[in-house]
Amino acid sequence: MHKKITRAAVHHMPKSNYSYGYDNETLHIRVKTKKGEVKRASIRIGDPYIWDAGGCDGGNMNAKGGVWIGGKTYPMRKELETEYFDHWIVEYKPDKKRARYAFILEGEEETILFTEKKVYELDGKEDEKKFCKIEDFYCFPYLNSADVAKPPKWVKDTVWYQIFPDRFCNGDHSIDPVNVEPWGTEPTGDNFMGGDLQGVINKLDYLSDLGITGLYFCPIFNATSNHRYDTIDYLQIDPRLGDKEVFKKLVKEAHSRGMKIMLDAVFNHLGYFSPQWQDVVKNGINSKYKDWFYINKYPVIDRPLDKLDSDNLNYETFGRTPKMPKLNTENPEVIEHLLKVGRYWVGEMDIDGWRLDVCNEVDHVFWRKFREEVKKIKPEVYIIGEVWHDGLPWLMGDQLDAVMNYPLTEALESFFCTNEIDAEEFKYMVNSIAVSYPMQVNESNFNLLDSHDTPRILTTAKQIKEKVKLAFLFMFTQAGCPCVYYGDEIGMEGNQGMGMEFHRRCMIWDEEKQDKDMFNFIKKLIKLKKDNDEFKLLKNIWVMAESNNNSLIYLKGDIAIIINNNDYEAVMDIPNDFKNREVLDLYNSKKIILREQVKLKPYEFKIIK
Repeated sequence: MHKKITRAAVHHMPKSNYSYGYDNETLHIRVKTKKGEVKRASIRIGDPYIWDAGGCDGGNMNAKGGVWIGGKTYPMRKELETEYFDHWIVEYKPDKKRARYAFILEGEEETILFTEKKVYELDGKEDEKKFCKIEDFYCFPYLNSADVAKPPKWVKDTVWYQIFPDRFCNGDHSIDPVNVEPWGTEPTGDNFMGGDLQGVINKLDYLSDLGITGLYFCPIFNATSNHRYDTIDYLQIDPRLGDKEVFKKLVKEAHSRGMKIMLDAVFNHLGYFSPQWQDVVKNGINSKYKDWFYINKYPVIDRPLDKLDSDNLNYETFGRTPKMPKLNTENPEVIEHLLKVGRYWVGEMDIDGWRLDVCNEVDHVFWRKFREEVKKIKPEVYIIGEVWHDGLPWLMGDQLDAVMNYPLTEALESFFCTNEIDAEEFKYMVNSIAVSYPMQVNESNFNLLDSHDTPRILTTAKQIKEKVKLAFLFMFTQAGCPCVYYGDEIGMEGNQGMGMEFHRRCMIWDEEKQDKDMFNFIKKLIKLKKDNDEFKLLKNIWVMAESNNNSLIYLKGDIAIIINNNDYEAVMDIPNDFKNREVLDLYNSKKIILREQVKLKPYEFKIIK
């Protein structure tokens, strides 16, 4: 039986993660095929305006009397494999920024030309004629610099530290909330512990010693709750955290230590007690702010606040939360108000990044305007979004620079912490993320193990510290910028959900209660990340990641990482490039001779170069 290439499995889409500008000169073009079917992939590509005759310089693809001769054939390399597909890529520099292209796919028993409009079987007799049917080919009309995603260059070298301000450090008791509770009291959704900006300043040397080069703050603007995602005024700092002079000092002190500052922008919704929403509550349909929100019925509030729930709301909210009315970011006044906020904190307060809360529920048009405005002031400002799913629609160069890489978080937790997947499934999850976005986005993505919205990683790992270490190890050996959630570096734990807020416990500053071994481990990983550019490479060469196995061997450049994610001793075959030679165990700073196999204790690892 003639074994054909499965046409329905072949996938390509122009102007997407399959076809984009990597820089101002280079196109990246990908194609996806059914796993194992295609032995070789090539691309037929070239300038659409090079013809032997026929007057096509003007761009008429239907001109008669001439033949397109602009195309040449180049090999594609197999980028990686996922569970069901092989992924192929080529880097191509078009002379005149333009390209028409199609794919030549070679199977076991047939070769096809896969174009935008038709699939041709290639038999060698009329192939050149098929290669010249430019009207059928995919088109990359022009490589415009403005369309190329350009994340800030500094991000690749940044290690972030996330701070929940009320719970990190109390540095100024004179501004404590009136209902402040003793430091270390078990957290609830309503209590305050008194953490503030001065407390962060007091601990900058601690963070610098750890190796942190970026501080990401949960909201610091005036609000009513301890999490401050219910903004009252975007242009004022919550007085329980400090004032603008203290914040300016924090920015200056952080910058002097080589640390960037990123703030949380909550533009999807306002707080219930914001003056704009209170005006609507008071004046109803006569309020000058009524079009700032999505109102379904007047009066907007028809019962006591404590009786409001998701089933009786007369207005749209974040999630199903009555105290967070959703903003209409299509309203010109709202747009200008929020753009003013973006400009102010970047321009006047010199911040380096914005993390955009619930950005996937805000319209794309607004984010394009926001990006343009803040990048005018500081072109290298970093813009990331809270997207828990595939974030490609926001990551094509016109909106965000990166997203919080929660798909990677899920993979790390499922493999290292909960053993829900085996090594092969883990490989496929990691590989899927790698082909989901343009390469330069993945090089700058915000990688994390946990956050203020998740259980702490140690809790997820059922308090098995060695598992947490392996998850951190993998994250720090990947491209992108890693983030440490405050307290993870000293072994804090805490669950989240169903009313539990233990993942937001107060930072432990009593050194007797800190896990110094974990601190030193994270500190060492940060230094390894900084000292070895191989850990910034996107490509993982998977030497061993097998089904029904919890061990990994993968290469980053000429560095091998060997991981035993089992609760028993494991023996693994060493990659051929590393067999029988002296190498440096990077983590343990000692030379070893690698034989045919390496034996690792439970949850042990080696980083060898």
